[in-house]
Amino acid sequence: QVQLVESGGGLVQAGGSLRLSCHASGIIFSGYTMAWYRQAPGQQRELVASITSAGTTNYADFVKGRFTISRDNAKNTVYLQMNSLKPEDTGVYYCRAYYLHLYWGQGTQVTVSS
Repeated sequence: QVQLVESGGGLVQAGGSLRLSCHASGIIFSGYTMAWYRQAPGQQRELVASITSAGTTNYADFVKGRFTISRDNAKNTVYLQMNSLKPEDTGVYYCRAYYLHLYWGQGTQVTVSS
């Protein structure tokens, strides 16, 4: 059974930082491209950042220079370090795993107050 479990969300003031984690089980983690998506109320889910099995990263323009995605294959975990947070970063952040099959986590809420 595949599970992606996100943690680390919460309430933070603008300019603050949060670190999200996503622990995967039931998959060969090292072979998967991992990504973080987010969804604001009334908005579509959008890609925030991704990291391939080889460690190549990709970022949405709106987080470049502020967010960093990384992975620890020994711990089956992908991280999203979020700095200089803005109120518009508020939303539910989802972890996604992709390699032939696609899996999603349940999401973690991030709220940035002004």
